[in-house]
Amino acid sequence: MSRLLLDITDRVATVTINDPKRRNAFDLALCDEVKAAFDDLDANPDVGAIVITGAPPAFCAGAELTHLGTSSRDGLLAIYEGFLRVGRSPKPTISAVNGAAVGAGMNLALITDLRIAGESATFDSRFLQLGIHSGGGHTWMLRRLAGPEVAFAMDLFGEILDGRAAERVGLVWRCVPDDQLLATAQELAGRAAAGPPELVRRFKQSLRMVASIDNQVDAMYYELEHQAWSTDQPEFQANLAKLREKIASRGK
Repeated sequence: MSRLLLDITDRVATVTINDPKRRNAFDLALCDEVKAAFDDLDANPDVGAIVITGAPPAFCAGAELTHLGTSSRDGLLAIYEGFLRVGRSPKPTISAVNGAAVGAGMNLALITDLRIAGESATFDSRFLQLGIHSGGGHTWMLRRLAGPEVAFAMDLFGEILDGRAAERVGLVWRCVPDDQLLATAQELAGRAAAGPPELVRRFKQSLRMVASIDNQVDAMYYELEHQAWSTDQPEFQANLAKLREKIASRGK
């Protein structure tokens, strides 16, 4: 029986991890389900953006570490795939964090393009407290998103952030009342899903790529190729024709 619920409405796919008794924790089978679901969603032309959330009371309570198997390295890499596959999606992704996001579950939130938190959300690294080093690029993602002090506070000093605190430090884009969380995330996802799919894909690619470019001029030339391509597309040409018509009507 699948532990993922899937809804597609108005080009927005909502993926809900549905294992509340285990607080939506990752095990190897669930990681495989996430990979298969995102393979299907990425191939589906009727999906323009993806929201991922958890069935209450948690978003994702981390990884089931007893599933590491005989090789801890291979087992860890297999667990990582539960969130890394989400990060590889070429489509815009939003995490709607509705409760505890712990360890690998926090990584699942960090790896999406945007995070919306409910007021009951909590972000808890907990790796050190469990006696295990962070993994999956956790320290890089956390430091990049919220800065070194937040990363040190959470990873070394055990600070746990609720939704409002996560918003204050820039870890999430917005914190909203719990009953508005999913609708807020879906409305934002809908804005991206409404754009021309290839243009949206290129925007996401550019937003990631410029992180490795260290000056504005090189970024300008990187963007130039994609902007020039976009001016030849029918969507832009149609908008340009409307603009010209509007300007011409003013002169009459």
